[in-house]
Amino acid sequence: MAAVDTARAHAQAVLRVRGLALAAAVMPAAVAVVLLAGRFTGRIGAPGSSDATGWDAARWAVCAVAALTLLVAGLTARAYHRAVPPRTPAVPLKRVEAPELYRLIDELADRLDVPAPSAVALTPDCDSWLEDVPQARRARPLRPHPEPPGPVLVIGSPFLWWMRAGELRALLAPVVAGTAASADPEIAAARRFLRSLDASLDSGHAAPGLGGGTLAGPPRPERRGPAGLAERITRGITRRLLGACRGHAAELERSVASWASEQARTVDYGLRIAAQEQVGLAYAGWDRLLTRVALPAWRLGRHPAHLNAGVVSALTELSRRDRLADGYGTRLGDRPACDLLEEPGTVDRAVSRLAAELFFGSPAAGAWHELEWTDYPADVVDAGWRARAAALQTALDRLAPQARPGSPTLTRLLVRLAEGEGEQLAAALAAQLARTTAPAPLLETARSGRDLLVDHVTAMVCCAAVDTAGGAPGLDWLDGPVLLLGGIRRTDLAGPVAQAVEQGQDGPLRAWLDAADVRLEKPVRL
Repeated sequence: MAAVDTARAHAQAVLRVRGLALAAAVMPAAVAVVLLAGRFTGRIGAPGSSDATGWDAARWAVCAVAALTLLVAGLTARAYHRAVPPRTPAVPLKRVEAPELYRLIDELADRLDVPAPSAVALTPDCDSWLEDVPQARRARPLRPHPEPPGPVLVIGSPFLWWMRAGELRALLAPVVAGTAASADPEIAAARRFLRSLDASLDSGHAAPGLGGGTLAGPPRPERRGPAGLAERITRGITRRLLGACRGHAAELERSVASWASEQARTVDYGLRIAAQEQVGLAYAGWDRLLTRVALPAWRLGRHPAHLNAGVVSALTELSRRDRLADGYGTRLGDRPACDLLEEPGTVDRAVSRLAAELFFGSPAAGAWHELEWTDYPADVVDAGWRARAAALQTALDRLAPQARPGSPTLTRLLVRLAEGEGEQLAAALAAQLARTTAPAPLLETARSGRDLLVDHVTAMVCCAAVDTAGGAPGLDWLDGPVLLLGGIRRTDLAGPVAQAVEQGQDGPLRAWLDAADVRLEKPVRL
């Protein structure tokens, strides 16, 4: 119970800050009322008295301060009222869409003796949390507020597909236990106050993101004149209030988490320890699937329709390859948590579309096209290689603007690299891609021109292998696009390409191409 008392104590401290701010706002008005009442009753600075002039001056000064304070307080209150707390982008899951999942959560809440979450939502992230539902504004002030709805349980979608049903229940136990804190009046009031402060400060300066927070967005232009002055004053007050509450807010959430953890100890504690191991594995597989597999598709305006099913394939492949993952594959005989959904495929489609919009944004073509995994090699791998090969040919043409565009052959490319033009070609390619390719900052870091050139040379070699040596594009769940020759994945191409690009030594690459029966003089189909 110590965690309960600590959480409430910090919530009360936050509410005291709110009370002091309100008192500071009304104090000048209260003093002005006293002075004005004394003037009309003749008890303070009565007309004709020797001190009437001094008291009149004091009254005017206090009334001016009171009016200014009430104006600032009103503007600040209006900003808090209008500010919309950020909501995590998620796919709502209705009870009819997942009756078994709702039943599992209700039974878990009953076992923990806490209120059940009001709803469930899925997000393309490897995390789970409770998100409070903002109260609707009252249309009629005289009517009392209805009881606020319980928090929404947001579940990371990869957990639902990779976790077994028992593991998911154990993993969600401490999260569901947190509904008790959300139902506590003082903790709930303190959280609402803090959310209003955050929302007011971040309004117009952030974009929605994952993990219950926000992602930095472009700054809003500063207003000028009286409106800009009022906004700066309001933001200054908000920063001071947040500064006064910051320590208590952090301790409040820490105490709530400890409280929930203590409550959940009685439910599947041993299984939860094993499930935590799966969290790290799911996170690694999900991150790799997004960066290696999904991102190439998103760049072409296609979004894989079943990302969550894909992460299961990726992690299953990892358990097959990595001896450190031995034993993970044996879990796959147990019932997966996605079986708790009525139509897992439909839900996977919705979450996969949300992941594309969150992590990449809008496609260059203007609209997303859904992609099945069976179509990935042809629609993404081959198309991506040819798009990069075309970009590389354009960069080659830019190096010799006076000459006619050359034929897209490997011979032309290797000659340029052997002549030491790798640096110039890399710079031209990087400049070209900066103009034509939208970055995905959430999934990849900035890359050098040399790294980009290596990728594009590799793509052109793969195109030539497909066109002239019977090669085929393939999908590896952990590494993304791969080249298949004779049905076997070729992993020995990276070294020769790097030597040709970085050192101008095209001999090893020519030897590789000769061994693979790739024709250098035949134009690549772009």
